[in-house]
Amino acid sequence: MRTTPYSSYLQHPNSELGIDIAKSKGARYRLGPELEIWPVMHRNVRYNCRVIFLNKKILLIRPKISLANSGNYRELRWFSPWSKARHVEEYFLPRIIQEVTGQETVPFGDAVLATKDTCLGTEICEELWAPNSPHIEMGLDGVEIFTNSSGSHHVLRKAHARVDLVNSATAKNGGIYILANQKGCDGDRLYYDGCAMISMNGETVAQGSQFSLDDVEVLVATLDLEDVRSYRAEISSRNLAASKVNPYPRVKVNFDLSCPDDLAVPTCMPIQWRHHSPEEEISLGPACWLWDYLRRSKQAGFLLPLSGGIDSSATACIVYSMCHQVCLAVKNGNADVLADTRRIVNDGTYIPEDPQEFCKRVLTTCYMASENSSQDTCNRAKLLAEQIGSYHISLNIDAAVKVVVKIFSVVTGRTPKFFVYGGSSRESLALQNVQARIRMVLAYLFAQLTLWARGMPGGLLVLGTANVDESLRGYLTKYDCSSADINPIGGISKTDLKSFIQYCIENFQLTALRSIMSAPPTAELEPLVDGQVAQTDEADMGMTYAELSIYGKLRKIGKAGPYSMFCKLIDIWKEIFTPREVASKVKHFFRMYSVNRHKMTTLTPSYHAENYSPEDNRFDLRPFLYNSSWSWQFRCIDKQVNAF
Repeated sequence: MRTTPYSSYLQHPNSELGIDIAKSKGARYRLGPELEIWPVMHRNVRYNCRVIFLNKKILLIRPKISLANSGNYRELRWFSPWSKARHVEEYFLPRIIQEVTGQETVPFGDAVLATKDTCLGTEICEELWAPNSPHIEMGLDGVEIFTNSSGSHHVLRKAHARVDLVNSATAKNGGIYILANQKGCDGDRLYYDGCAMISMNGETVAQGSQFSLDDVEVLVATLDLEDVRSYRAEISSRNLAASKVNPYPRVKVNFDLSCPDDLAVPTCMPIQWRHHSPEEEISLGPACWLWDYLRRSKQAGFLLPLSGGIDSSATACIVYSMCHQVCLAVKNGNADVLADTRRIVNDGTYIPEDPQEFCKRVLTTCYMASENSSQDTCNRAKLLAEQIGSYHISLNIDAAVKVVVKIFSVVTGRTPKFFVYGGSSRESLALQNVQARIRMVLAYLFAQLTLWARGMPGGLLVLGTANVDESLRGYLTKYDCSSADINPIGGISKTDLKSFIQYCIENFQLTALRSIMSAPPTAELEPLVDGQVAQTDEADMGMTYAELSIYGKLRKIGKAGPYSMFCKLIDIWKEIFTPREVASKVKHFFRMYSVNRHKMTTLTPSYHAENYSPEDNRFDLRPFLYNSSWSWQFRCIDKQVNAF
């Protein structure tokens, strides 16, 4: 006995297209992503539901049991969980639905579907990740096919966990597991990365793509239900547990998932899942996110302040990768991408074939020099712009900086100086911030009027370039070039960005990146010494980027405060730092983190790629005013240090 289950992921407006494709491929069961059907009100309570249809009849409305309510998700704001296990009630259909289905009431609750040849159960997204996933009890009760409508976002290195969860769901208990996931930008900081899959008895048999510009992808597998039954029959512990299980209500369905004449149809064999490297994920995920944002915002492209450093160069490379993805999608016949491209470039006959040529149309890069900028960074920015094909502008901000400082001097009668010229640290920092903020003002001016000056319609989205580690430390000027419309690297660590730059050298042949990789990161806001940069990021911060990543993971993922972090790091760093040195580093980090936390309230919306992101709009909800002395915690650290 065989069945052909089907898994797809798609965005809501394209559900009909997904159904048509599934039918054309001979699928007997079709699964879509989470919230493909909008929320259902039952007895004045709003639920997130799967609605299962057959031939214009509703078979079951299955409400979500476990709601995602941490990290990026706040489902309890919008829905209530269904708390009545294995309980079904009557749902009275709205009149408009009754007219279509001819039904007055349908089953609503925690039930499974019993067809003429098998039994199907439902999970919704978070329920797969829960410790008491429904598929465990459903499998013991004889459910052979598990389906999951998911809305799972991309995080670097997360796909492994998702795949392992799906495969392990059927490894111990047997069965077929079908996962359909959303794909694309949610109009916010998340990108849903597809990865639809079908698994049987602990092994993957079909894999969908993780990143692409296609709105709809159909994944089909033909599997033998007898393989599930044979697998289960050999697991004695499962069979003993099954004899004690509390049965699920079954909705009987007069329908076969298998066909009597399908014996000659070949079944799908297990495959090895092909995972992307983190560098590939950075190249593809944020690129798809940028494309979604660009086409949906109806702007004409991006403006990127290109400093010649790693962060802005990585952002430029992501846009260049986006251009590659667009050209590839059009080459493969994606009519929607072609239509969006023609609208963006305002040319009804345009066909994007060369990524460099397309990049020149949609990306404007701008090097904003000051008297503190080196010729090296100017040359690096110019050469990278030439290699990716962007429309490049070079300008000097000194005149604007002098005017702003002059206004202050006229009003106060005092003129601030840089520290190297005898000024205080307060004066030096203020002068650095003036430069940074003027760059932000100019970035928006050029974003609004560059195309106008070139005789072209539309405006540009300003791209931010602060990485996740700088945001965590607060190593940025509030309302400087980190303030932008969107930021594709705001959730990515400096360490991963360096690896990504190396990936771009090798895969995009961007040789300009070699000198960018070898140069020490610098803001170039302080005066040069003998024409050379004297300021470096890590010296300014008092910590390395590698250390920042560790602090971030312990703070957010490990939930560590100052004392807990100290206790963990004296073991992690025991070969390189003394306990007193560890204490000094931990104290410095928490002082800087706490005094700069207010900057997170204005952080540019960024692509969410790391689970230690400090972004406080949705993910890392914490106070933005701390007691930065941490007196009690630091005393505890000192006491422990003195005990060594």
